[in-house]
Amino acid sequence: MSFEAPGAPGRVEAYWLRRVFDRLVLWLYVKLFSLMLALFLCFPSRQRMSHNNGIAATGTVRIVDHPTFPPNEFFQPGRQFPVRIRHASATFLDDAMNCIRSLSIKFSDHHFRSPFDIEMNSGETSLFWSAASFLKFAQMRKEKYGIEYREYNRRYPDGLVGSQKAGRRHARSFLHLHYYCKTPFHYIGTDGIRRYAKYRIVPADGTPESGINTDPSDWDQCNQRVLPHETRGRNYLKYEYEDRVRREGAQYLMQIQTRPASENEDPEVFNNMVLWDAGIFPWHDLALIDITRTLDWKESTLTTFSVNNMPKSLGVIPAASIFDYNSLNYMRAHSEIARRARLLSYRVFGMVPPIPDNDNRNISDWGK
Repeated sequence: MSFEAPGAPGRVEAYWLRRVFDRLVLWLYVKLFSLMLALFLCFPSRQRMSHNNGIAATGTVRIVDHPTFPPNEFFQPGRQFPVRIRHASATFLDDAMNCIRSLSIKFSDHHFRSPFDIEMNSGETSLFWSAASFLKFAQMRKEKYGIEYREYNRRYPDGLVGSQKAGRRHARSFLHLHYYCKTPFHYIGTDGIRRYAKYRIVPADGTPESGINTDPSDWDQCNQRVLPHETRGRNYLKYEYEDRVRREGAQYLMQIQTRPASENEDPEVFNNMVLWDAGIFPWHDLALIDITRTLDWKESTLTTFSVNNMPKSLGVIPAASIFDYNSLNYMRAHSEIARRARLLSYRVFGMVPPIPDNDNRNISDWGK
């Protein structure tokens, strides 16, 4: 048996062929998955892939006057934009269920066009960490009447831990939660230095986070159903938010965490299950968000976000394979066909109706 040196032509050629093959598999996987979503979910059912249960609102966002994060041409001190946000609960149409909660932001008051969008969920870590693990997550959902992911949680304990940390059952308000963008993005400063960035949102007044599940069992996390004798209504979080914004508005603090990039980067830097040490890479105040008006159901439903709505200095980090941690953002960036199919379905079939207060609970679709 003969061996080639690491730098031998045959080994180099095999290495590059493998890289091309892995990228082709990633591209095909994402395109096929997005097409299936468009054909079998978004168009016929007029649904998003998830987070259908939401409410949108508008206001302004202002970059802090004296930033302590590395300077960037987009995040200029004092710069102000109109803003549109959307809060939602993942998967189910009942605010009282144990759900992951989300906050999506666009630096624009438009359905889609924007110079900067970011999407965040509750919990510091995630339930899946790559395109490959997301496929397993989707395949093994097996939801029935509000109970799901039992098989996935048994097979992937890291995903179970991420779910336990992200679920929020007894939230007082969408405002009183912390939201995280867990997979990092590019961050190229005006100094020309390449960095990576993560983002989070917290209440501007420092109100402690509500709804955190304390020491949940494995079964508790699979059982997301409305609890017996629950007194809160099906839309209680949306109604609370409407009332709050009408009375006093809602203010958020957007923060950023950056770290320098390296030529030979440890892949774990991009793993959304691994936190960056805040003692070494601290969180910096980035912007103040002031929400002044909620939007009606139609506008909330039409509002859509995309990681493609970013300047070049803040874009998606390339992915090399379906196992690459950055493949999650790659999927998000290449799923436009599903968004277009959903918006087309509204024109063809009409808007989906608002979530009724008195329909069946523990469901993820209308009218079941």
